[in-house]
Amino acid sequence: MLVREVMSSPAVTVRRTDPVRRAIRVLHAHNLTAAPVLDDAGRLAGMVSEVDLLRGEFEPDARAAARPAVPSAGPAPRQVWQVMTHAVVTVTPVTDAATAIDLMVGKRVKSLPVLEGEKVVGMLSRRDLMAMLSRPDAELREAVVAVLREHHPTGAGWEITVDEGVVELRRAPGVPPDEHADRIAGLLTGTVPGIVRVRRLP
Repeated sequence: MLVREVMSSPAVTVRRTDPVRRAIRVLHAHNLTAAPVLDDAGRLAGMVSEVDLLRGEFEPDARAAARPAVPSAGPAPRQVWQVMTHAVVTVTPVTDAATAIDLMVGKRVKSLPVLEGEKVVGMLSRRDLMAMLSRPDAELREAVVAVLREHHPTGAGWEITVDEGVVELRRAPGVPPDEHADRIAGLLTGTVPGIVRVRRLP
């Protein structure tokens, strides 16, 4: 599966000069944990997360401690550039989803901006990947049947079963073997979002 087949697009973004409170409202309104930050030219400048935006927004409450609350030393950050992460891990629309997952795990991030050249064209989050993996087997089977029928309109010639996202393709009784067609069918089946493995059976 490629990133473009599972990413959210268009990406919800904020500007580096946006007030922190505006960025908070954007993330909250779209139920996001992070968003790409763009510069004045529309290029990726960083990422900002919920945790980044919460920094310095609350003063200590005197009711929570026996000692008097000590106010923070300075003013809270006012603009996104003051709290965002500048070093950003990105992927492209044709990055393998498995590679993107490895990046998320290795870099300990929940989402990745998707870049096409210098343009942010989407976001890939763990939630996007979970949504694909949660698709029911019956729905996945219908999608596989549809993609094979599109490329073999005269009749697919395969028996298709799906179990926990794993597809088994078997030549229908009476249909002569065709190694080339079977290989193409396996490749097409693997492009269906939510399919995790394809087994070609005799």
